[in-house]
Amino acid sequence: MEELWPVYGIDLKDAPLDLNAVFGRSGLHMLEIGFGDGEALAQFAAANPEMDCLGIEVHEPGVGHLLLALEARQLGNVRLICHDAVEILDRWLAPESLDRVHLFFPDPWPKKRHHKRRIVQASFLDRLARAMRPGAMLHMATDWMPYAEHMREVADACTWFDRADSAGDKLIRPETKFERRGRRLGHDVRDLFYRRNKLPVTTPVSG
Repeated sequence: MEELWPVYGIDLKDAPLDLNAVFGRSGLHMLEIGFGDGEALAQFAAANPEMDCLGIEVHEPGVGHLLLALEARQLGNVRLICHDAVEILDRWLAPESLDRVHLFFPDPWPKKRHHKRRIVQASFLDRLARAMRPGAMLHMATDWMPYAEHMREVADACTWFDRADSAGDKLIRPETKFERRGRRLGHDVRDLFYRRNKLPVTTPVSG
């Protein structure tokens, strides 16, 4: 963290992020929320050097693991934030600044009394919609089928997203340790794709 965070990490300031300035070029921007140990993010960035990749994770050991991977692979198109994703969407990401968002294997909070803690809620998707450009892709994945059904229900009800079939072979999600663990437990893995439509976000985001 001491040596590599200054190279790949973003220290948040009062003003919203200028992603072109962060990466030193004008290009496409991908956000992965809750990247875990960063395995999928590093693979995606290596396979898509034309796209600048922003990762958010609050678990410092995972951040450290990814920092080592970025250094080893000399990936210059990745920057990391160690902070709450909802606050990032509210305060630091400008409207229509993202071309792609990944949310892979978030905590399913399987007990009914904990469902309110799931990150995929109507207000969360509203926040994403505001930060995504028209045409941007949202790719979610889970190995917990009740959560997949919840994701589908919430995303289908969101005014600003339309279902999409897939993102194309080059952008398909690499296998992660969470997926391998889920498959060992006999879980099916569901990938959900949604496209940000052209409707403007005209209502305040709350919740």
